[in-house]
Amino acid sequence: MIVRPDQHWFKRLFVWHGSVLSEILFRLSLNLGMSVIALLCFQWYEALGIKLTLAPFSLLGVAIAIFLGFRNSVSYARFTEARGLWGSLLIVNRSLLRQIRSIFPHRPELAKEFAALQIAFSYCLKHQLRGTSMRKELTHFLPHENIDKLMASAAPCNGILLLMGEWLGERRQAGEISDILFQSIDENLNKLSAVLAGCERIANTPIPFAYRLIVHRTVYLFCTLLPFALVPDLHYMTPFVSVFISYTFISLDALAEELEDPFGTAPNDLPLDAMCKTIEINLLEMNNAAEIPVRPLPDKRYQLS
Repeated sequence: MIVRPDQHWFKRLFVWHGSVLSEILFRLSLNLGMSVIALLCFQWYEALGIKLTLAPFSLLGVAIAIFLGFRNSVSYARFTEARGLWGSLLIVNRSLLRQIRSIFPHRPELAKEFAALQIAFSYCLKHQLRGTSMRKELTHFLPHENIDKLMASAAPCNGILLLMGEWLGERRQAGEISDILFQSIDENLNKLSAVLAGCERIANTPIPFAYRLIVHRTVYLFCTLLPFALVPDLHYMTPFVSVFISYTFISLDALAEELEDPFGTAPNDLPLDAMCKTIEINLLEMNNAAEIPVRPLPDKRYQLS
């Protein structure tokens, strides 16, 4: 995710990184090509009595704008819900480790064991949502026998939650945790499970394909035919006006697709790498670790001077 300081409005007009312009540039060039074709063929199809007016495009443009606005609202709602779930993940992890340290103030090795499971869960969740390999990062926090078992599981994050529950059950069986404290800690484990389920629901339930398809087709059909309706009135200004209007509709369509999956690696997706690192830093600091990773900072390449 790209994070920038406040910028002057004029500089913001020329921002490239983080905008969807780089993704839709080829599609806009196709619209420019259609505008040139409309200019070259104008006299020919006008002689045949073929004339497109702006009236139907005005009505269709309003309808498309409404549908695109609704779709972007739905996509952004998924984005904000995903951000809220990862915020809850940080809160619950802090609460869990605070409880463990309060129960075992003179046994820091137990807090380190449990913190390793918590950090592994965060990184595992990131990789599970993105569909990437998690073995390399998990080797820093879990024994190899547990990693092999998790790699063979269809739900590795749930497997780490099970390891947390087993760790807690062992302390209870040994009489080191009372039933009341066990129940309190188990409630926070249930909250982690709820965060996992919420993220899986967002990742595994995209916006219905038929709805996405009809909006997508309508936008591109509108942008393809628009130059032929503009050329009788605008003539040589047709390419400029057509590309500008097409940029508005196509960029909104592309942005909705990008926000629909907030766990990806696109510039406007959630910074899961930084969030996992923040959780790791917080838990290590709570355990007074000697070596703490450097806090991630925004990429300076994406900041305008």
